[in-house]
Amino acid sequence: MRCPAQARRLNRGRTRARQIDHANLESALTFQRRYDFDLLSLSIFVLIIWLYLAFFHGQFWRVSSFQLPKHLPRARPLIAAIIPARNEADVIGRAITSLLTQQFDGNLRLFVVDDNSTDGTANAARASAGMLAATNRVTVVHGAPLATGWTGKVWAMQQGREAATQIKPDYFLLTDADIEHSPDNLARMVAQAEHGSFDLVSLMVKLRSDTLAEKFVIPAFIYFFFLLYPPARISDPRSRVAGAAGGCILIRSDALERAGGFSAIRSNVIDDCALAARVKQAGGRIWLGVTKSTRSIRGYRTFANIRNMIARSAFHQLRHSALLLLLCVAGMLLTFIAPFVCVFARDRAAGWIGSVACILMFITYLPILRLYRINPLTAVSLPLAAVFYLEATIVSAIRYWRGRGGEWKGRFADAQQNGS
Repeated sequence: MRCPAQARRLNRGRTRARQIDHANLESALTFQRRYDFDLLSLSIFVLIIWLYLAFFHGQFWRVSSFQLPKHLPRARPLIAAIIPARNEADVIGRAITSLLTQQFDGNLRLFVVDDNSTDGTANAARASAGMLAATNRVTVVHGAPLATGWTGKVWAMQQGREAATQIKPDYFLLTDADIEHSPDNLARMVAQAEHGSFDLVSLMVKLRSDTLAEKFVIPAFIYFFFLLYPPARISDPRSRVAGAAGGCILIRSDALERAGGFSAIRSNVIDDCALAARVKQAGGRIWLGVTKSTRSIRGYRTFANIRNMIARSAFHQLRHSALLLLLCVAGMLLTFIAPFVCVFARDRAAGWIGSVACILMFITYLPILRLYRINPLTAVSLPLAAVFYLEATIVSAIRYWRGRGGEWKGRFADAQQNGS
């Protein structure tokens, strides 16, 4: 038998144990209530984000509303097409053929700037012109060594402009060596510039999306680009947003002059958007759209290649700021990952609100998938593509800090300098 003192001690111990259990239970319930409240607040916040993006962010996702009209130009301008080319022998022939066979009543001259190629790019360009008996319309400029303070592409465009000065063009067409233009592309771009009184018209050409990696990332890349540069705001003179797609830009000669020429953007890795910003700051009007028929014939094929393509300029876009990188990571996670977290919350209200945010996300992605003729069910992969994009952005920052930023065909156009 236990003595009374032992019994009292045992009862006190049991009482303390019950008190501790009760306190732990209360603590757990308090934590769960706070967790549920935080998830509910998070779900409301992400829904507000998606309501804004879907309805008040320039309707960036409605790609069908910013395609070139089909009217034809009234004028017959003289256009100088500048094509920077560095080791592009495998694709430049198709690009030149597509330009020389344009259904265009104006006068088009091509200036191919052979940027110190080692693969016979210049010969391939001449051969393509010769097959069409149009050698008199194609001038091959042998590029000078890269000038200090210039990026390779902008330096090549500068040399192309200098060579074209003699013909005094009304417009410059700035295009890449891997772009295959639809037969009516140039005429429709000129018509858009004329009818809309635009000084710069650019097109996001259709990128290749044949492999699994391309189908997964390329439409998302276009989506994120328009998220950053909503075309409706770009064409609005009251908005400060300015952007362009460098693969296909038509710019008036006098607008380029007012913007300061290529020397004003000589060190920019994202030269297309930098040029658009200069034109808009100088009082010019700009327009950005998409096309189903003018396309890039360069394939990226693998996830590694696409990562390199994004990493080439992503950290430059963030102005090399570690703070902006952190904010970018937080913003992408909040916008594209948090809605999924809310969907699986124990709080039913948070789950339903998160589901609505996810639906808005998927709906805004569908027009891009339709443009690329990809199964609409793959819209659910957008958050994963956002994670891939974030990883490539972080890689971009690391390469910049290591002095290997902006790598393209043996050059590092965005490398941090030692001691800077």
